[in-house]
Amino acid sequence: MFLVEARRIVIVIFGAVLNALSLNFFLISANVYASGFTGAAQLFASIFNDFLGIGLSTGIILFVLNIPVAILGWYKVGKGFTIYSVVSVAFTTIFLEVLPVVALSEDIILNAVFGGVLAGTGVGVTLKHGASTGGMDIVAMVLSRMKDRPIGTYFLTLNAVIIAMAGILYEPENALYTLLTLYVTTRVIDALHTRHEKVTAMIITHKAEELQKAIHDTMVRGITILPAKGAYTRDDKSMMYLVVTRYELYDLERIIGEVDPNAFTNIVQTTGIFGYFRRD
Repeated sequence: MFLVEARRIVIVIFGAVLNALSLNFFLISANVYASGFTGAAQLFASIFNDFLGIGLSTGIILFVLNIPVAILGWYKVGKGFTIYSVVSVAFTTIFLEVLPVVALSEDIILNAVFGGVLAGTGVGVTLKHGASTGGMDIVAMVLSRMKDRPIGTYFLTLNAVIIAMAGILYEPENALYTLLTLYVTTRVIDALHTRHEKVTAMIITHKAEELQKAIHDTMVRGITILPAKGAYTRDDKSMMYLVVTRYELYDLERIIGEVDPNAFTNIVQTTGIFGYFRRD
């Protein structure tokens, strides 16, 4: 268990390094903006510096923006998920402060593309291992549970605001290059890990009550428990049927391994759901 969590922390730190490299080596110098809270922090830093003459770094603003979000996530999403988000944001802030802001290329398209690739890789590997980069990840998950809407809707809304502000406050071309960065980032994330996907888990177990309690202690998801019987052994078992996001699949696998390692679990892709995606 310790090795699993240690590996997760290392992955989160690696993702933070990639996010910082994306900003300091490519995006900031080109006035091209990243997605989510990172892009919002960039935009605020540019506004403070260019219009108010206040030199606030992107890393510090990113950290401040994530403080209320971390508190919200602690109570509404889950402690484990939030802790890894805080670790990600903290290390991203540290690396943004330590690494110099340099322009490796004068070509804004190269900056937009390579910045998007690094940012998407950093977010993608973090999500793939069940952690989060904080910020909009947490806000979108809370809102999606409250409103029962796809998480992607909220990412799209925030990113649209960032693109519009980049075009209004600076050159319209900046908005177009920012859109290119967001597209590249999204494509890389999708290649590594599709964060908006939902999957259906069917768990055959002798410990349905223990699993149900452990799952509900970690995530807010409805579970249907059906009687089942082994075809060869004729043993009476239970089948637990639940739908989770890709965010939560890592935690679900961990819980099953801890509570009932002998359980048989089938994970299938879910193309769509109807009704409330909440606890029963």
